[in-house]
Amino acid sequence: MQRRHLLASLAAASFIPGMSFAQEGKPLRVIVPFPPGGATDMSVRGLQEALSRILKQPVVLENRGGAGGSIGMAEVARAAPDGLTVGVATLSTHGVNPAVYSKLPYDPIKDFVGVTELVKAPGVIVINPKILPVKDFAELVKYLKANPGKVSYATPGNGTIGHMWGELFKSSTGTSMVHIAYRGAGPAINDVLGGQVPVYFDQVASSLPHIASGKLKALAVSWPTRLDVLPEVPTYAQLGYPANNDPSWFGLVAPAGTPAAAVDRIQQAVAQALQDPAVRQRMTAQGLYPSGTTSKDFSAQIVKEIKKMKGVAAYAKVSLD
Repeated sequence: MQRRHLLASLAAASFIPGMSFAQEGKPLRVIVPFPPGGATDMSVRGLQEALSRILKQPVVLENRGGAGGSIGMAEVARAAPDGLTVGVATLSTHGVNPAVYSKLPYDPIKDFVGVTELVKAPGVIVINPKILPVKDFAELVKYLKANPGKVSYATPGNGTIGHMWGELFKSSTGTSMVHIAYRGAGPAINDVLGGQVPVYFDQVASSLPHIASGKLKALAVSWPTRLDVLPEVPTYAQLGYPANNDPSWFGLVAPAGTPAAAVDRIQQAVAQALQDPAVRQRMTAQGLYPSGTTSKDFSAQIVKEIKKMKGVAAYAKVSLD
């Protein structure tokens, strides 16, 4: 037992800042549990170059999409806790999935240690203005109350964050809409753009180009203040719906058992990278807002989000087992 503790102490010591770091030069594997091109992928890809420079090691992104992020997260959970593998945790993988699945191939708390929140991602409710005759949020609520169950909203699938946001909207506004679940964000937003479904709950980062082009109209955002990229769009809180005002987020988690010094090293590198003016400008232009919280704070945040999403899932009777 004493020998085991000694070996563990020696292993942890190699991660202490200021000492020769054994992992320097070796690739840091970042598993992204969703396909390329989406907001999850964007949240870490914009940091890749700066993070590699600060850590003095290659940063390699691996997209492992499927099952609402569960496939990629399970792979992170199984990885060796050696400081060379992290995964991108999201509100879906570490909030929604634990709320809607009683069985997951990973435990969102026990199988990981939180590293840091990378960015916060404001949510947005958008409509296709060509097929829905409303000009703002209040008119949408009024229209839905006058036409209960006659309007549909699209999401990337059952149990996704878009689904949860839609159900939260319905519960807080006392309205009724039909949920249309697609197999991914691409098909969902394509049908909203095409006019098959009039309402969509999304993250600003992925809807922003369509809002800018006028193809979609944003009615409300989930953010503490109005966004610089959408200054004319009110927040949910400004409209009287503070429960809907929490944004989405993306962060890094490491396999359980990863030495604290290795976790701190990555967290500090992320925090430093997020201070790079070029990185910050690139992210905010995409509707992503740099964070860089501590490991302790991010771990506590995950616990809080699971509790909140379980409440939404219970209200909406969403269970995917």
